[in-house]
Amino acid sequence: MEEKKIGEVIKYFGKIGVAAIRLSEGSLKVGDTIHLVGHTTDVTQMVDSMQIENQNVQEAGPGADLGIKTKEKVRDHDVVYKVLG
Repeated sequence: MEEKKIGEVIKYFGKIGVAAIRLSEGSLKVGDTIHLVGHTTDVTQMVDSMQIENQNVQEAGPGADLGIKTKEKVRDHDVVYKVLG
């Protein structure tokens, strides 16, 4: 599977299981599959929903800070990749 780096985790909120992600390049939309990678992190999941400033959005582009619920714990500075076809 080919992957493209699209951003990184800037903050993880453990109580609610949400990762704040800053997109540095590329775009992300609901239904895409992402791969979060770090020293002890290796999580692949589909984006079920995402929010920008507490508003649900379907798509986000470079420069956006968004929140995504993760199925496992991730960590600050983990790299976010978009899994391509």
